Amino acid sequence: MRPLILLSNDDGYSAPGLIAVRDELALHADVVVCAPAVNQSATSHSLSLHRVLRLLEAAPGVFAVDGTPADCIYVALHAGTRVLPRRPDLVVSGMNHGLNLGSDIFYSGTVAAAREGALRGIPSIALSADAGASRPAAAALGVKLALALHRAAGPEGRRPAPLLNVNIPAGSSWPVRATRIGARLYTEEVIFRRDPRGHEYLWIGGAGVRHDLVPGSDTEAYDEGAVSVTPLTLDLFAAQHEGVARQLAAELNDGRTG
Repeated sequence: MRPLILLSNDDGYSAPGLIAVRDELALHADVVVCAPAVNQSATSHSLSLHRVLRLLEAAPGVFAVDGTPADCIYVALHAGTRVLPRRPDLVVSGMNHGLNLGSDIFYSGTVAAAREGALRGIPSIALSADAGASRPAAAALGVKLALALHRAAGPEGRRPAPLLNVNIPAGSSWPVRATRIGARLYTEEVIFRRDPRGHEYLWIGGAGVRHDLVPGSDTEAYDEGAVSVTPLTLDLFAAQHEGVARQLAAELNDGRTG
């Protein structure tokens, strides 16, 4: 049986990057797309709990949800056989038009779609590529990594499920590195303007970005022209700050009993 792969993204179901990955994956696996109806970049892991959603079958095996990337994975996995004929063997998100390096992973809808799959115990991978990357070459490499993850995870997957974040720099041929999360720092500003009717509006986030040196990181790999493969964790517990939490709890308990 060919593996079944659930494909999503945050750029929308008709994005060229997703189509390139779908076509490449289809050479090796059965692929079902469930992706946002419109661009949902930077929506992170939000779920649409306070409004109705609509599911459209845009083409055989291609579904669009008017919600977030995490919504799309949730709907695909929990809608019975409306989207998927069975539980997928792998979740692939992307290929995103643009990078998701360093702190981008906290905001990225591309990473969130993969994370939602991993939360459900399915090996998952997020693929992102620089605007200057050859789309066919990047899609081919991304699919090779996705299929390698499927083989490494085994037929039943692992617990917790592996979650990988891949970034492909400009060009058409690259070395590949296993990396950690780097430091991608944006210009932070709020720009206030007025519309033609005199009403104020604003934009958040500046256009500038820099990478601080973090040896072995995804940002270092990108700056040196290499593809980064970064394993992400679903366990957000910060053991290094456990003492702070214990201290605060002790202080409050002492105050309550004193």
